[in-house]
Amino acid sequence: MSAPIFLFTPPFTQLNTPYPATAYLKGFLNTKGISSYQADLGIEVTIALFSKTGLSDLFAAIDKSKEVSANSKRMITLQEDYITTIDAVILFLQGKNPALAPLICKRNFLPEAERFAQTDDLAWAFGSMGTQDKAKHLATLYLEDLSDLIKECADEHFGFSRYAEKLGRSANSFDELYNELQKPYTYLDKILITIVEKKMMKVQPKLVCISVPFPGNLYTSLRCGQWIKQYYPNVKVCTGGGFANTELRSLTDVRVFEFYDFITLDDGEAPIENLFAFVEGKKNIDELKRTFLLQDGKVTYINNTACTDYKQGQVGTPDYSDFLLDQYISAIEVVNPMHSLWSDGRWNKLTMAHGCYWGKCTFCDISLDYIKLYEPITAELLCNRMEEIMAQTGQNGFHFVDEAAPPALMRALSLEIIKRKLVVSWWANIRFEKSFTRDLCLLLKAAGCIAVSGGLEVASDRLLQLIDKGITVAQVARVNKHFTEAGIMVHAYLMYGFPTQTAQETIDSLEMVRQLFEAGVLQSAFWHLFTMTAHSPVGLNPAKYKVQKLTETIGSFANNDIVHIDPTGADHESFSFGLKKSLLNYMHGACFDVPLHKWFDFKTPKTTIAPDYIATLLTEEEYQAVKPNTKVVWLGNTPVVETYTKSKKGNHWEMCSLTFETKKETLDIKTDKEQGLWLADMIAQLSVHNIKTLSLTEVKASYENAGLGDFELFWDNKPVNTLYRAGLLQL
Repeated sequence: MSAPIFLFTPPFTQLNTPYPATAYLKGFLNTKGISSYQADLGIEVTIALFSKTGLSDLFAAIDKSKEVSANSKRMITLQEDYITTIDAVILFLQGKNPALAPLICKRNFLPEAERFAQTDDLAWAFGSMGTQDKAKHLATLYLEDLSDLIKECADEHFGFSRYAEKLGRSANSFDELYNELQKPYTYLDKILITIVEKKMMKVQPKLVCISVPFPGNLYTSLRCGQWIKQYYPNVKVCTGGGFANTELRSLTDVRVFEFYDFITLDDGEAPIENLFAFVEGKKNIDELKRTFLLQDGKVTYINNTACTDYKQGQVGTPDYSDFLLDQYISAIEVVNPMHSLWSDGRWNKLTMAHGCYWGKCTFCDISLDYIKLYEPITAELLCNRMEEIMAQTGQNGFHFVDEAAPPALMRALSLEIIKRKLVVSWWANIRFEKSFTRDLCLLLKAAGCIAVSGGLEVASDRLLQLIDKGITVAQVARVNKHFTEAGIMVHAYLMYGFPTQTAQETIDSLEMVRQLFEAGVLQSAFWHLFTMTAHSPVGLNPAKYKVQKLTETIGSFANNDIVHIDPTGADHESFSFGLKKSLLNYMHGACFDVPLHKWFDFKTPKTTIAPDYIATLLTEEEYQAVKPNTKVVWLGNTPVVETYTKSKKGNHWEMCSLTFETKKETLDIKTDKEQGLWLADMIAQLSVHNIKTLSLTEVKASYENAGLGDFELFWDNKPVNTLYRAGLLQL
């Protein structure tokens, strides 16, 4: 298929689902009637490499005279076993060969090398019936063994979700990358360029747009650009995406334009539209938007401010056509249901809003437009897009990749999903704020939400205040309890090494995390070492946070990560191994009783946190004032209503029984006859499928107008206050 624009993401991002940037751009170009073709070269290289032919070529290419590790020697000896099994394993991980699972689980089908020494207690993790997931985990270890072999014997840059990442990270100078790109092709380069060559012959584009979301995609994007400019000199090559947006804003090195013709920044829709019009001779060069190019031998930035960006309602629905959706590989690296969501299953990626509604965190790039400019999408439009994507892909799983999804929009989206009776499964990035009440979490669950991930960061109230996170550890614990009790899994992003963080605060943070896991309100987490970035409040004003930049020099290539010293803080990097090892155990429900100092090979302070701090917090009665304008909705089925007369010692009362059938249980409540009949009628009015939604004030007025007495006494006490279990929610 020929198309004037060829969009692609170079290797590697995720193996289980396509990175969505090109799908967003293709969807936008559709609205303009501009034809485009897209590809995820990461999955295509992976499938080519991990095949019978690919592994045969790999083993043949290994230099047998070179000294290698015992692990690699073992794998080379077992090469026929790897070549024989690889196609069946890939089909299994693509969901096309489920019958292979029992064979894999017998542990005598796949060859096993070093990675299998790290296997968890598989019986504990998967029980006697979790055969598919257990086999997926074992097959993942098998692929990771092969990855180790490739890295040692064929291509040192290889990694499953990134390639040559260290060359792209903090590359203030282009020298190292440039020198690497003058060398002969690596083993992976050859596979990649073979695929690019076939794509270019097929598509015959005028403009190639390469999305580079992460440092681990940079080297391969440059290799692709280098080849295209050599063999298709009349085709223009552009790059953009997350890496350029954060790292290349002060670019001056002209050598970069030996690989690309243009580099665009921030939202890609308007820049790509203008660039394509320029390539076609329909616009002049001054009309380009947020675009770097080479002019008169110098790097020049052109930004036509008269051209405005598109609103989120105008950019169209992400288009996932062209992707090889049936080729993606589901893997289970870590035996943890929440953690595996990143690598297991095909998730359609969407955003609820552009930018971040909070936009204050001091470690974040809040000065850049992709964070700063907040613009939500309506719930109706979001649902329309979800339905379009489901029809196109046949997949009903969604991952909302917002900086932080707004609670009010999550509520509106959930109500819309329920009203439309959509069967979807979704998860989202959030802030752990108090808006996530018990009832809101129950609504999200009813609408298909299975998990959330959010930043707990340093788990220290002093540092959370310094970060301007707008949350406390206690608040996070309570919110996580609401999610967990609703059946929604929780992942926390954790941070260590924030400016002025002491050893005491690091240990106390670890203790908070330990208690959250032990209490069962946190299922998964990951520690990140704080990085000072150029566009964050800390990077823009380091003195305010008592840290020092090591240099004020602005590099000629990438400028984002800033090397700094923290004179008043701890030796942050020394904590890395102990924090990660302890966390891995907590995620497996193990080692809660191990003293914290045992995780480190140096002296650490004792924690100052009481051992029952989180447990006590979670057992305290939680009172949240309900606002009069709170919306009341009914998600459940129509109750069975029966009236009867209750007699005792000659006295008679007219009573009402309401029976609620839920998917999991039967709830029976009994009230006075008038109250019960009013409640049954009100539940019909509160149905989520009605056009009008009633507020708590309106519900109260209805009760009082019926002459039924004290509303709060009836509404806030048993049995009515137990009806949240059947679907009566205050939002």
